[in-house]
Amino acid sequence: MRMPQRKRNLKCLTVNVLAVAIFLAVANTVMAQDGGFVADKIIIKVDNFIVLKSDLEGAYQNYLTEGNPPSEMAKCNLLNRLVVNKLLVAKAEIDSLVVTDAEVDNNTEQRMAILLQNNGNSPEQLERVFNKGLDQIKVELRDQIREQLLAREMSEKITKNLTITPSEVKRFFNKIPTDSLPFYSSDVEVGQIVKIATISEPQKEATRAHLIDIRQQILNGANFNEMARKYSEDPTAQRNGGELGYVGRGAMVPAYEAVAFRLKEGEISQPFESPFGFHILQLIDRRGNEYNSRHILINAVPSSADNLRAEKYLDSLRRKIVKDSIKFEQAAKTISDDKATKERGGFFADAEGGTRISLRDIDPVVYLAIDTMKVKSVSKPLPYRTDDGKQGFRLLYFRSKIPPHQANLKEDWFRIQAAALAEKKDLMMEKWFKKARTDVFISIDPLYNSCHIME
Repeated sequence: MRMPQRKRNLKCLTVNVLAVAIFLAVANTVMAQDGGFVADKIIIKVDNFIVLKSDLEGAYQNYLTEGNPPSEMAKCNLLNRLVVNKLLVAKAEIDSLVVTDAEVDNNTEQRMAILLQNNGNSPEQLERVFNKGLDQIKVELRDQIREQLLAREMSEKITKNLTITPSEVKRFFNKIPTDSLPFYSSDVEVGQIVKIATISEPQKEATRAHLIDIRQQILNGANFNEMARKYSEDPTAQRNGGELGYVGRGAMVPAYEAVAFRLKEGEISQPFESPFGFHILQLIDRRGNEYNSRHILINAVPSSADNLRAEKYLDSLRRKIVKDSIKFEQAAKTISDDKATKERGGFFADAEGGTRISLRDIDPVVYLAIDTMKVKSVSKPLPYRTDDGKQGFRLLYFRSKIPPHQANLKEDWFRIQAAALAEKKDLMMEKWFKKARTDVFISIDPLYNSCHIME
């Protein structure tokens, strides 16, 4: 396969807009053109897998939406990636690679939630946009996500033992023309220590009492799905009425699964606690080790006293850090409640794993906080809410600020290392493609012969 030539510089490898465009195209299967719809047809066949013209046009439209200029070479690159992805899926099936239904379902739910959010959380609006029923959209999306996950598994299998040495990174960097090196805006290193407020027993009891009341209303005839839409804090409840679909053992957290397997069909549990909050659960159906259930989730809210304890705890910790009786990184690793950052000593990381983050990419709330801080300083406890709605406080540590600069090995090692590894993976995937394409049937519409995909 002759891959369309591109400048293999640091910028194009660090931000792969083509891969992003394909990812976004999954949610863009209805394409308008000149006031009508694209006349769809199959343009690629890879064994039993196909690519439609709308898949390519959707990916290309998203590529343009990202602010990239029109380019036939970009469209060829997208077509090339679609062929490779289908080949990865075909080979994954030949090699008996699997992804779990739970993983597919979880990704599908997340993607559906995003689609709904982008359409005003209106199922009717989403159906109008796609010109399909909600169930059909979900089924098609699920199939596409399953293929994405299989392609990812196959790609990881191919490149899992691939590593890159410091000397290879330096050779990669030294081959980039000076005028092609990207210019980075200001970078910062910022860490956090998060303390989630411990919810007191009276607050938990109030939440249990609320769920007991909801449960009783359902037992008295209220519709479970409507009660879930009204009360549940599960973000998917507005769409699915609390029903989670069939899952197997291990798909849910242990606390939820244990209750589900204890219930009889139709039975509603008493309130119970999981890492996500408090639930009541109804078992809809069980078939072997799979079950379908619906639930209502409510989070216990910390009291003012609960929040004050967390704030005072971090304020005391801050004084120790400022006096240097404990290092910030050590405190983050042992104390912080944020799993995503604690193993890195509390520091945020970019996509390549480096702790230096462009000011353009940093969280706006963090940006506003450090804008009033001096380098090497630690903030006072700041109110904080986790992605799943838990309340608490955090300390921010503004370790360093790097002024705008052209890419260099000293300050941008992680970015350059990631780019060099990406290029090495690209070359390995190209080599793999040339060999693997002989194992499957591949047909590409002659309209795209100019892309030279199979040469």
